[in-house]
Amino acid sequence: MSESPTGQVFDLGFRRYEGQREGRRRSTLAVYKDGLRTAMGLGRGGKAKILPWVFVSASMIPALIFALIAGAVDRVAPDFSEELDLPSHADYYAIAGIILFLFAAVVGPELFCPDRSNRTINLYLVRPLRPTDYAAARWASLVTIMTVVAWIPQLILLLGLTLGAPKPGTYLADHWTDIPRFLLAGIVIAVYVSTLASLAAAFAKRRAYAAAFLVGLLILTAAVISGVVDSLSDDTSKWIALLSVGDVPLYVNDLIFGEQTANIDQASELPGVILVGWFLIVVVAAGALVLRRYRKLTL
Repeated sequence: MSESPTGQVFDLGFRRYEGQREGRRRSTLAVYKDGLRTAMGLGRGGKAKILPWVFVSASMIPALIFALIAGAVDRVAPDFSEELDLPSHADYYAIAGIILFLFAAVVGPELFCPDRSNRTINLYLVRPLRPTDYAAARWASLVTIMTVVAWIPQLILLLGLTLGAPKPGTYLADHWTDIPRFLLAGIVIAVYVSTLASLAAAFAKRRAYAAAFLVGLLILTAAVISGVVDSLSDDTSKWIALLSVGDVPLYVNDLIFGEQTANIDQASELPGVILVGWFLIVVVAAGALVLRRYRKLTL
């Protein structure tokens, strides 16, 4: 005689989810918001907050110095302020662009590398979220952070220049066009550094490798290209100057402001459409490689 099957049923209190299922778009938005928090170390330990906020503070220092210098000159010798060529909004990006690049080199790998090395990305991808959605959301969160970090010091600089002027209202009326310019230039730099940081992080196994690669690329191309263009004729050097990684967004910045602030300024002799086109080629190509890398990602 066969025995009847036995078993026990435990009521663990689980209930089926009966709410609205928002799908792929909601999942992408969740990854984007998580990226914002991760980039700034929010919701994590104190050590995770140190580097992001150090870079944020460092990005504000040039703006504060520029504002103090300009304000002091306007107060002490207002008649000589134009002759002294005081620091401007365009000059800020030429100096702080290096800080923004280094910031992206540190934060970008933090958004991409841990999820792959810890294989927690598998948990993201069991939902309607696609690998390319994940990559795009992480990239967008990095662009958002970098744009805000680029804009805040410019607003501080504008406030300092306005309040330091003998007639703040007149100064603001004469220089209000600087506002859309530095906003647009900030987006240009943020998109550029975020895309390159995402590309390095998409292929690096460790965060340190991605950060070291970006910093090395910045230093190496600046040193090598600077030496090469100085030894070539003008017709050749202005094309070679396009290969300086750190100066590519500054060429567009110079077009926006109508000034020359790039470290290797030979490329400024090229038509604006070529400078903008080269910027777009670099960004689009790097972004396409990131998406291709994640499109091939399997669980």
